[in-house]
Amino acid sequence: MHCPFCSFEESKVIDSRLVTEGSEIRRRRECLRCGERWTTFEVGELVMPKIIKQDKSRVPFDETKIREGIARSLEKRPVSDAQFQTLIDSIKKEIRDFGEREIESKQVGESVMRHLRKLDEVAFVRFASVYRSFQDPNEFSEEVKKLSDE
Repeated sequence: MHCPFCSFEESKVIDSRLVTEGSEIRRRRECLRCGERWTTFEVGELVMPKIIKQDKSRVPFDETKIREGIARSLEKRPVSDAQFQTLIDSIKKEIRDFGEREIESKQVGESVMRHLRKLDEVAFVRFASVYRSFQDPNEFSEEVKKLSDE
């Protein structure tokens, strides 16, 4: 790693600690030339599967799309940032746990709905209404009735 102060190519690690529940490593480094210290964070990069869309095209997994869709469904709902992040992490873990190089977009949508339903039923219905493209109020009320019955 290059020193951010003098651009020297060599540094030594003087301290390492696990952070964010063990999913990240914080390292304090010291430049071997100028002696300045700085912090780096290391996160394991996990390869997500490609998504097979309904038109059979394949696109890279895009966490931003999931985040935005869920965030819209959670607008003005009593869900904390920590709960939101845990939800995203759970969905990503489930998608990785499929163990496939490619998965259908339908599997991603169903995973989102399963997790969202456990977190907030109103947000679940909002997400489902867009995801399942409800065409009339009857479809919407049928989904709400299913929730009530369960």
